[in-house]
Amino acid sequence: MRTSRRSYKSVLLDEQTMANIKDLVDYVNSKANLNFFFIEDASPAFSIFSGRFSAVAVCGKDTASVREDCGFYGETIVLQCAYHGLGTCWVSGTFNENKILEMIDLPEKSLLYGVIVIGFANSKRSLIENVMYKATHKNSKPYQKMFEVCDEKLPQHFEYAMQLVEKAPSAVNRRPVNFRYENGVVSASVDEPYSDKSIDFGIAKLHFQLGASAKGIKGEWIDGTFVEDKNRVLKFPKVNSNHEEKGDSENE
Repeated sequence: MRTSRRSYKSVLLDEQTMANIKDLVDYVNSKANLNFFFIEDASPAFSIFSGRFSAVAVCGKDTASVREDCGFYGETIVLQCAYHGLGTCWVSGTFNENKILEMIDLPEKSLLYGVIVIGFANSKRSLIENVMYKATHKNSKPYQKMFEVCDEKLPQHFEYAMQLVEKAPSAVNRRPVNFRYENGVVSASVDEPYSDKSIDFGIAKLHFQLGASAKGIKGEWIDGTFVEDKNRVLKFPKVNSNHEEKGDSENE
């Protein structure tokens, strides 16, 4: 469902929607010790975007791991908003940074890594949107080319997880994350951890984790390796047809 949008309607989000996004921001800051800020009207800081829209300023300390967390947890907000029909867009350079900084209270030793635009997107893409989409998706990289090493065929659950990584947003759609599959374990990295590639890495990690979870494999990323939680593998009960016929399936 998610796609980057830059053309929005002329009305801002309603108060209840804004309150819900603020709750998401508060949760992320508490969960991951980040410094995200909700901005009710961020449109004055953008020139190539049309309409009016809110935004989340993605901020945190100056470390590679925090950059990854900014991508990971920022994308949770993006996907929640997309699920509820809102338009979103990750933006790292095409905005007036000084105007955004005037709208937030950035703590010392924290950096503004980017902005997530959120609003009511127009039903049709604008001419600029179509041009930018074609330019950035001309040479989209399939997940098979993201692997540096793959010593055996991926199991189905990891194939699906990587298909969701293909759909993860990244700067100019470059998909910079390098994956490895060795001895049944998936690991990943980027070649420039102190850059916005780490933001892309965090986003890709979330998409992979969600894909694996959808196929019953629970796990989390630890130091660049996806660690499966064998105690949390989802097992669905077999349906007992006899019980169903008797209407005795309350516990299933």
